[in-house]
Amino acid sequence: MTNYCDPTKRHDFVFLFDATNSNPNGDPDNGNLPRIDPETMRGIVTDGCIKRKIRNWIDIVYGAEEHYKIYIQSKDALNTLHERAYTALNIKATRGKQKVEEIEAAKAWMRENFYDVRMFGAVMSTGDASCGQARGPVQIAFAQSIDPIHQLNITITRMAVTKANEDKKQEMGQKAIVPYGLYMGHGSFNPFFASGVSSGDLERFWEAFESMWDMDKSAARGDMNLRGLYVFTHDGPRGKTHSYKLFDLVAPVKKEDVKVARSFNDYHKIKITKLPEGVIHTQLV
Repeated sequence: MTNYCDPTKRHDFVFLFDATNSNPNGDPDNGNLPRIDPETMRGIVTDGCIKRKIRNWIDIVYGAEEHYKIYIQSKDALNTLHERAYTALNIKATRGKQKVEEIEAAKAWMRENFYDVRMFGAVMSTGDASCGQARGPVQIAFAQSIDPIHQLNITITRMAVTKANEDKKQEMGQKAIVPYGLYMGHGSFNPFFASGVSSGDLERFWEAFESMWDMDKSAARGDMNLRGLYVFTHDGPRGKTHSYKLFDLVAPVKKEDVKVARSFNDYHKIKITKLPEGVIHTQLV
């Protein structure tokens, strides 16, 4: 077992991805324009957006296997999935008067069967068949662009008309993009909350993180690519140093002669040096 797939150890990780002529994460409260911090104009991609990509990749590649189903999805209502646990365990739902041991058993069943419950946790206390709340070992923060981004709202046309009684003429629309942005995000794996998580689960997590960008391509998201995945593995469950000290080791800097970055090559190559004792660094990308 490789160090970064050991579920008994703490792992902190940094990831870099770039977006070219892309809307990496639209804001529904702002006309679906790319999300930004209004004070710094730096781009934002939410943790939910990143985890959605992971869920989708696991579902497409491993979803037919046992123990790799996805809880947060659009196929089945969540309360229906809770009822599956009760049926499998032969537990009768009592509408808010469930025994604690029955809820714990249902929670364990959900962890065992749903990959995203094991890894990210979930609130599963809705409906008559409560499965409680599970806290997951993997936590991912919002990603932010290294430099300010520029939001473009580009007008596009199409030849097709929407309604049959309309004149056959071009219709107009808009497409929101970021010309270029390099984003950085942080995450951690806490073994104290890794109930039921195996080394295989972690291996598939890293596999998903590396490959999901190609699986998730679309016209709206444009060209998005993973540019770096840096994993810091501690030699124990508690960790040997604070996470932020490791995150600070990955600090992309724009080249001196570049005024506006338009590619990953416009940044200096990242070099990891002076690791704290008891921490191993693995660069997966």
